[in-house]
Amino acid sequence: MTESFLEKLFEHNNWANQKMIEVCLALSDEQLDAEPQSITKGTIRLTLVHLVSAQQSYLRTLTLPIEERRDAVTVEFPDLQESANKSGEGLLALARGNQKPLTDQLQAWDSHLVESWVLMIQIINHATEHREQISNMLTALGATPLNLDGWSYGEATNALIPISK
Repeated sequence: MTESFLEKLFEHNNWANQKMIEVCLALSDEQLDAEPQSITKGTIRLTLVHLVSAQQSYLRTLTLPIEERRDAVTVEFPDLQESANKSGEGLLALARGNQKPLTDQLQAWDSHLVESWVLMIQIINHATEHREQISNMLTALGATPLNLDGWSYGEATNALIPISK
């Protein structure tokens, strides 16, 4: 197998984020701002904005000196698709090795150093967790949630092929 597993994880992450954003952009303001009927904190809108803003912030942490990333990142709702795509491509460039992290050990917060691979794992886990929360909120609203797991991505990319008998 010549493909990078890390690259495939970030390709899946980008695909899943874009699919989730597409579904959510079709929702009404009432649906986007409905209080969740579960233990989830925040509405669909707030969770989606948080997911994309965090992804952009993680990319900045990996690629910019700390002086250039002091200000918090908050993506506006109309800019979600563009921001997710841009930051997703930046993370994919890191996963492919086309771009290197600023350093192997980063200052993530004022009181913590973190190795860059830990942040890459966090990016994937963070996005997966919030997409699942949004899927649960969509279900509670009576909408059909997306299937964004690895099997679905395999089908979408023709990497999961039925065997004909």
